[in-house]
Amino acid sequence: MVTIIGGGIAGTVLAGALARHGRPATVYERQALPRNGQFLVLDGRAHAALHSLGVPVDPLHKVSHPLTAIRIAYTENERTRPSDGHRLYFRDDLMRVLDEFAASAGARRHDGIAITDLDPATGTLVSGATSVATDDLIIGADGTDSLARARLEPARSAEYAGQTVVYGTTRVPVRPDSAPSVLHFQGRVGTGTLPASTFGHFWNDDVAVWFCRITQPELPPEEIGTHPVRDWAEAVRLSAPAIAPIVDAMVNETDTVRVINARNVPLADAATPRAPVLLCGDADHALTPAAGVGARDAIEDAAALVAALTTGADPAAAMAERRRQLVEERDRIARLYERPRK
Repeated sequence: MVTIIGGGIAGTVLAGALARHGRPATVYERQALPRNGQFLVLDGRAHAALHSLGVPVDPLHKVSHPLTAIRIAYTENERTRPSDGHRLYFRDDLMRVLDEFAASAGARRHDGIAITDLDPATGTLVSGATSVATDDLIIGADGTDSLARARLEPARSAEYAGQTVVYGTTRVPVRPDSAPSVLHFQGRVGTGTLPASTFGHFWNDDVAVWFCRITQPELPPEEIGTHPVRDWAEAVRLSAPAIAPIVDAMVNETDTVRVINARNVPLADAATPRAPVLLCGDADHALTPAAGVGARDAIEDAAALVAALTTGADPAAAMAERRRQLVEERDRIARLYERPRK
C-alpha cells in the first residue's frame, strides 16, 4: 500500500499509474477542489512520460493546444526554435484528465482531508486529532509548501526566486500582431542574472493567454491570488514596451489575473532519500515558472517511482538518482546562461 500526500499533477498521475499496475494507492488532498486557474506547457519529454505511465493520448490532446514554435526575444537578441511536442494546458483541464485516469485505474482519493502531521520514522499520518494511515511507504507530493518536507528536513524550505508572476486569460480569443500557435517571450534584460521583466503570450483561434514575470521584492500574502486586471495593468504594460500593442490587446480583453510569488525549493543540501517517507515533484525540488519544466520534472519523478515500485527496485534509490539527474541538468543549463551575451 502506498499513501500519497497531495493530489496535484505528481500525486494524481503516480496514484493512477501504481493502481494500473495493481499496486493499491491512496491520495489525500487538502483542498476539496484543488484547482488554481493557471496554465502551463508540457514538452515532448513530459508527454512521453505520461504515455509510459498509461495516461491516454486522446484526452490530453482534446484539452490542450499544440505549439508550433517557441520565440524568445530580449532587446536585440531573438531566437525561435520549433516545438518539440509542446502543448499548452489550462491546469484545471489537465487535472481533469489525470483525475479520470487515476479513478479509472482504481486509485483511491480523499479530497478535503488535510494531513496535518506525519511521523517520518513510522509513516504515520495524522489529520487533526485522527490517525488516518500508517503505511510502508508515504510519498510527499504536497507541493512547494510541503508538510512532508518540513517534517523530514525542517531546514530546507522554499525560497523566493526573485520574481512576481502574473497570469491572464482573455475573455474572448484575440488576434494580436504576432504568429499564432507560437509561445512568445518578450523581455527586458536586467542588471543581474534575472531579466528585469518578461511578457509571454500564446494565441490561436480558440484561446489567448498571457503571463508577465517581474523581478522585484517578494509580495505580501494579501497581494497574491486572484485580482482585477486593473491592479496590475500598468506594471504589465511596462514589462514589454517593445510590443506595447500586443500587451494592450491582451490586457484590454482580460478581467482578472492570478498573481504568485515564484519560489524554488533548493536541492543543494537535501538529505538522502529514505523510506518510509519520500518526496516527489515540487515538494522536493520546485523551480520558478521561469524554468518552464516543473511539471515535467514532477511527472518524471512519478515515472521513476512507478518503475521502482513495480520492478522490486528501491524507490529511495530511484529518487536519489532523480535528484542527481536534475542537478546535472540544471547545472548544464546554468552554464549556458553564464556565457557572455553577444
